[in-house]
Amino acid sequence: MVAPRQGDVATAGQKLFECAVRAGFGARSHVHAVGDGAQWIADQIEDQFGAQGNYLLDFYHVCDYLSAAAKAIAPEAANQKTWMDEQKTRLKTRRTDELIQALQPHLEAPGVEDVEAPVRQCHRYLSHRREQLDYQSALASDLPIGSGEIESAHRYIVQKRLKLPGSWWCAANADYMLALRLNRANHQWDAYWVEDLKQAA
Repeated sequence: MVAPRQGDVATAGQKLFECAVRAGFGARSHVHAVGDGAQWIADQIEDQFGAQGNYLLDFYHVCDYLSAAAKAIAPEAANQKTWMDEQKTRLKTRRTDELIQALQPHLEAPGVEDVEAPVRQCHRYLSHRREQLDYQSALASDLPIGSGEIESAHRYIVQKRLKLPGSWWCAANADYMLALRLNRANHQWDAYWVEDLKQAA
């Protein structure tokens, strides 16, 4: 897990690399990253890890787009489930092109605003990220296809402290405070203080 940082994208990427090194990343390692569709995250995985890293779109995030499209394509609930199940199977069996083609006939007219065009949004989202949809390989390697575990940790480690009713903190101290919480969550609390005492000596 990476300690949250205030700063730019490059700083976040560098912290990600440092975290991987602490976890044992080396010349023969491979990094499997899962996240939402933010391009900067995928870019940082490529910048920091090159051929040793790959980036996969969070499966459940993709399903949110598919679900919105399903409601427009198959208004009846039973049909929506059938359609969704078919598209999920396509995603997990490396048949993304079929999925994108299935959306094509249902694209909203160009004059329809994006907020009212869930099929177009889904089609564009998937079309621009084809290389990030290889769920079949991830599943075959017993790797996660969703980022729920990390998002859950964000709630009970980060938000629980920063958004706790009645709590307060200074922006200048946020990085240090959250780094301590992450050290404790990662079972590195004792090692952190041993290293801190060495540096202070």
